Parts: sequence; C-alpha cells; structure tokens
Amino acid sequence: MKNQNKWVRAAIPALLLHCSIGTVYCWSIFSQEIADYIGFSKGATEWAFSFAIFFLGMSAAFLGNIVEKDIHKSSLLAAICFASGMAGTGLFIWYGGAHPGSMLSLIGIYVCYGFIMGIGLGTGYLSPVKTLMLWFEDRKGLATGLAVAGFGAAKAIASPIMQALLGSLGEGGIYKMFLILAVVYFAMMFVGHLLLAKPAGWHEPASTSKGARAIDVIKEKPVTFIGIWLMFYLNITCGLALISQEKMIVKCIGLVGMVGVLSSVTAVFNAGGRLGFSAWADTFKDRNTIYKIIFILSIAATGLVILTQGITNMGQNTFLMVLVLILLFVVNAGYGGGFSNVPTLLSDHYGMKNISAIHGITLSAWAFAGLTGNQMASFIVKRFGQEVELTHGAETIIVNPSGYQMVLYVTIVLYIIAAIISFTMIGKKKSN
Repeated sequence: MKNQNKWVRAAIPALLLHCSIGTVYCWSIFSQEIADYIGFSKGATEWAFSFAIFFLGMSAAFLGNIVEKDIHKSSLLAAICFASGMAGTGLFIWYGGAHPGSMLSLIGIYVCYGFIMGIGLGTGYLSPVKTLMLWFEDRKGLATGLAVAGFGAAKAIASPIMQALLGSLGEGGIYKMFLILAVVYFAMMFVGHLLLAKPAGWHEPASTSKGARAIDVIKEKPVTFIGIWLMFYLNITCGLALISQEKMIVKCIGLVGMVGVLSSVTAVFNAGGRLGFSAWADTFKDRNTIYKIIFILSIAATGLVILTQGITNMGQNTFLMVLVLILLFVVNAGYGGGFSNVPTLLSDHYGMKNISAIHGITLSAWAFAGLTGNQMASFIVKRFGQEVELTHGAETIIVNPSGYQMVLYVTIVLYIIAAIISFTMIGKKKSN
C-alpha cells in the first residue's frame, strides 16, 4: 500500500504540477506572434519571460516557508496564480490586438505572465519536492529528478500542441490559445493539489534551537550554502547563455533544416539530464560528485569547440559539426542535472528540517540567472564578431559565428569557476 501511495501521493501530483508550469519555456514559440499581434517589438515582449523566471526564483525564496508549513495551501496558490496569470495574459493580448501599440497591453502581459504566473511557478516548483524526498527516502535523487524532468520535458510535450492550436483557432488564435490552456492547466494542477500529501507517519524533526528558521539552519554551514548557490547560479547562467543562441548555432553549422528536430533532441537531453544525473547521484556517498562530473564534462565539451573553432567552421567539416552538437547536448543535460540535484544536495547538508524554505532561498539564483544568462549572450553576440549571410534555399539568414564562438570563451571561464567552487567550498555531508 505504501509503495502504491508514493506514486499516487507524490510522483503523479508532482508530474501534474511540473508538466504544467514547465510550459513557461514555450514562450519562444509564440513570442514573435504576440509581438506582431499587439504591435510591439519582439525584444519588448521578451521581458515577459525574463520577469517570469525572475519572479519564479524570488517567490520561491520568499514563499518557501509557506510551502514548508502547508503544501496544500502552496499547491493551490500555484494552480490559481499560474492559471489566472495565463488567462490574464490572453486577455491582455486580446486587448493589444484591439488597440495595437497600447502600453497597457504590454504592461498587462508583464504583470500576468511575469509576476502572477511567476508566483505560481515558484510555489508550484517547490510544493512537491520535499514530499517526493519523504516518500522516496532511499532514492531521493530519482524521485526529484522525475518531477524536475517533467518541468524540463513540458516544452517538448506542449510545443506541438500549442502550434496545432495556433494553426486551428484562426484569427486571434494567440489569445484564444492562452485562455484554453489556462483552463487545461488549472485542471491538471488542481488534481495534483488534491492528490499531493506527505507520508502519514511523517513528523517534522525538532529544531536544534527553539523557533529555528531556514536562515538559522543555513548559518550552521554558511560557506557550503554560498558555494551551492554560486554553483547553481553559474550553471544556469552558462546554460541559458548557450541555449538562448542554440537555434542560431544550429543554423550556423549548416543544419538549418533540422532546427526543429534538434530543438526537440536537446529538450530530451535537458529532461534526461534532470532524471539521469539525479538518479546517478543516488549511487555516490557525496552527492556533490555529480556537480564535479557535470562541470568537467561541460568544460571539456566547450574547450573542444573553442580549440577547433567548431562554430566558425560553418558546417564545412562533419567532425567539427558533431563536436558542436555534442556541446549542445552536454550543456543541456548538465543544465537539467544542476536543477534536479539541488534539493537533495541541500538535504544532505542541512537535513529535511526547513528544506522547502532552504531550497526556495537557493532558487533565488535562478531568478538572477534568468535576468543575466540570455542578456549576457545577446550582448556578446551584438558586440563581437561579424554578421554574415547564410543562404538556405530561397531563405537568407543572418548569423554571427564569431559572436557565438565568443560566448563560449565566457562560459568556459564560468564553468571553471563553478568547478573550483564544487571542489573547494562544498563541505562534507551532514552525518545522520
């Protein structure tokens, strides 16, 4: 019975919650269409996604205590905020279509997709994590990896559905899609909310000091927490920097016709890294070992493409093209693995007391990386290298191979710093 309950009360609701909120990463699919519909530039609308990731991290940091105290309140809050934010986004897109160029529509989208959905993202991301670790005590990494993989796989699952909706809903399909999906995702998340429950025999461990808070627990090993936060931040920043340029890099190496397929493949590596690296970490005495592996693989793959100038090769050498693809696969897998191993690494060092709140504070790194990763890569590509025209059939594409290559020089330095932190700042596992 207990074995059955862990799937019904933890794994299934976690997937329902994470597969819903993970669709925030589908923004790139319809951002240009939203921009055209409401009469603004794509750059202006892109801030909605950046705000969503920022408020995901910050709401997790500030609302972690609510998750800690009552997962039912937090999961319900997540369902309401995510669905209402999505519906509000649809309504402001509709208003923008009726009043092109209206600042009210753009600000409304920022508030709904960025702030309101961001709160739903942060609380929804946190709510099932501790519950999973309690039900799957012997395989914490596998359990959290399964849920976080749902977050990573959401884009691959939802993308074709959204594209089909956009194609079938006719005029105004973009805002109609948001309204329809708001209902669908609320239903999924509400079912997850109803099912989610901690084990009946679980009792919160007594605090070592009366009224101890998450910040008090962190202060017991401050250097370790700073190290974990920095590792997490650097890994996300590097991942976002490369993933944000992924489509153009794929076009640059001569695979223009395979952009859609390879985008799905890298999404699979992203989700697979979340599940695979976290399950692998269960086999190590020190879970930090998995971060050392992630950073070493990322440094090696990035270094090979830098040394061979694989991107500037422009697809003229098949071996170098393969090296670039391996880099994209490795970075996506490591990006996902970095997410899934954070809660279990924190639990190893700080125990299960206040783990939701501590995990929430750590997710603030995601908030800041969401504002810096993409923008850093865009800045480098604009300032360095030279744009060239690439012809594919009747289509002419503007790419900057030297600019994309320059991004790698920055990310390899950041990966090296992250590896040094992993080897030096992360203390020993807390003894049971």
